Amino acid sequence: MRYEIRVDGHLSAALARAFPELEHVEMDGQTVLYGAVVDEAQLYGLLDRCQSLGLRVLEMRQRPV
Repeated sequence: MRYEIRVDGHLSAALARAFPELEHVEMDGQTVLYGAVVDEAQLYGLLDRCQSLGLRVLEMRQRPV
């Protein structure tokens, strides 16, 4: 499955490197992390990583393949 995680603000290069399995794009004061997620455990791990890095998740959604 493919997911998109929208976070508030623009990620620094160091923060972007914390998500090597995802691509990212910045737009309208937000950063969109996106890519393939193999299972729920990986998805929860990504969300936990966002929280531990102090990122404010604005939206998360499953995208068509």
